[in-house]
Order: sequence, then structure tokens, then C-alpha cells
Amino acid sequence: MKNLKSEALFLMLGMAIMGFFIWLGLSHISKDVRTVNVKGLAEMEVKADRVFWPITIKVVGNDLITVYNEVNAKNIIVEKFLKDNGISESEISINAPRVQDREADYYSNNNYNTRYNVTSTITVSSSNIDLVRNLMSRQGELIKQGVAIANGDFYTDHVSFIYSDLNSIKPQMIEEATKNARAAAEKFAFDSNSKLGKIKTATQGQFSISDRDDNTPYIKTVRVVTNVTYFLED
Repeated sequence: MKNLKSEALFLMLGMAIMGFFIWLGLSHISKDVRTVNVKGLAEMEVKADRVFWPITIKVVGNDLITVYNEVNAKNIIVEKFLKDNGISESEISINAPRVQDREADYYSNNNYNTRYNVTSTITVSSSNIDLVRNLMSRQGELIKQGVAIANGDFYTDHVSFIYSDLNSIKPQMIEEATKNARAAAEKFAFDSNSKLGKIKTATQGQFSISDRDDNTPYIKTVRVVTNVTYFLED
């Protein structure tokens, strides 16, 4: 019985000593491991590859049938203008007219001379950016034909330029961002009298697409930031 107790005591003592040396070794390792975390930025300017151009027409009057017919007549003029200048029928969609009866509008103050406000929107969806931009600058030709383009709702009726071919430039941009991150890490290692080691961790940030500026929304800036952690060596 005494031998069993002695053996158990020696076993526990041995495990305690082994645990101490393991902890000591790990502490030594953690103090020796040094890393540097850097970010690499890549930006690229691209041209939008699709445009959505809503053309809003508004007509007011007191006779609903007359106002409705006038809206349809102006839709025909706009559609002909688009087709005559290179926009295909498949790129044109005409929404159903929206009718506002001001006398029936609970929130209306009734300070209007006309009862009905009818709005119609023709939307051009095209990949021919240059053609659409040219036609947008020629809207004055529609005014000469009696069609005034109204200012629509900002959230639903504003022109949108889209870039959808992100996958084709992703590899190139990730490579550039990673190179820029490594350059920053190498500079840090040099300044700290260290050598740059292998990558410990790396994460690719989210890609973002924004207008280059307010005046050229058809030119987009694509941006990505990568985060890379390198080991540092003596």
C-alpha cells in the first residue's frame, strides 16, 4: 500500500515538473515570435458597363382622359427619339402612368389650378454608355417637340451607371494589394533591423465601387484593402 502511494506521489511530481518545463518552453517561444501587421491598398479606375436612364414625363390638367392621352402621345415622341438614335426596343421599357388626384389626396392643400397630375417614366437600360450619354445631352430636341423632361424622384428616377465585371479584375487587384502590403512590411522590417519572414495570416478586404467624382459618374473607382501579418526574424 505504501509503495502504491509512493509511486502515485512520484508520478504526480513528475507530471508537475514536465508541465512546468512545457510552460517555460511555450513562454520562451511566445516571447521570441514577432510579427508585423500591414495593409495593402489597390485602386483601379474603370468605365461603367451599363446605364439606367429614367426619362420622366409629367402632365397636369383637369380632364383625366385628356391628360392621359397627352402623356401617351409624349411617350411615343420619346420612344421614337430613342429608336431613331440607336436605342433598340429591347433597351426601352415604359412604366404604367402614375395618376395623382389632388382633390382626393388627403395631404394636399388644394392650392392647385389643376386636379390631375399624371407621371410616366420611360427607362433606357443599355450597355452603350457613350450613346446614352450623348442622347442625355440632346434632351433639348425633345423640348422642341413639346416634351419637357421632369425632375423625378431622386431615389427612383435618377441616372445610374453600373460596373458589373468585377470578377475580371479581382485577381489583378488582389495581387497588387498584396504586393503593396509586402512592400510596407519590408520597410518596417528594415527600419527595425529585422528580416521579413513568411505570411502568418492574410485576409482580403471587401471590394468597393464608387463614382470617381460627381461630374463623371460613368467612371468608377474600384478599391480593395488586404490585411497581411508577417513573421519577423532576426
